[in-house]
Amino acid sequence: MEEERLWKFGKPAWLNSAAARTGGVYSAGGLFGLAFYILLDSAVWSKSALNGSDVHVTFIDWLPFIFSSLGMLIINSVEKTRLSGDSFSYSGSGVAWKARVVLFLGFAALAGGMAGGVCIFVLGYIVPGVEWPMMQMGVENVVANALVGLSSVVLWISQNMEDEYSYNLSL
Repeated sequence: MEEERLWKFGKPAWLNSAAARTGGVYSAGGLFGLAFYILLDSAVWSKSALNGSDVHVTFIDWLPFIFSSLGMLIINSVEKTRLSGDSFSYSGSGVAWKARVVLFLGFAALAGGMAGGVCIFVLGYIVPGVEWPMMQMGVENVVANALVGLSSVVLWISQNMEDEYSYNLSL
């Protein structure tokens, strides 16, 4: 076993294929689409005649999803190679620490969106004592933000995995 390895077992060989990368990107898109559909379904149901209460989805309920989506966009805009300061081509101009700051801001926006969804759920649905059919809108808000976070993780992993077509030029 190599001395530089962190874990005893390596990742499977099929995980480094182009099909796994493509599947990961598509599944991340599916998770994001499902999150958007869940939140849109909640907003449409809140304005329908079936909702016989005063509780409705407003722009405030959409803000956590917007922040989570913005965080996902920021996180997946940073390449994994930009984070390491070991390479001479990136460390000379200070790109590594800038990429780390941008990545931190992306994770902060993603976590802020999730925390905002939980706060809206607690303050808007649990504290006032909203009954279950209307409380579903708050649960869907939290689920949608969690799916955006999961989609961001899946997309980050699948975009930054090495496949058989990638090559590394180093001197």
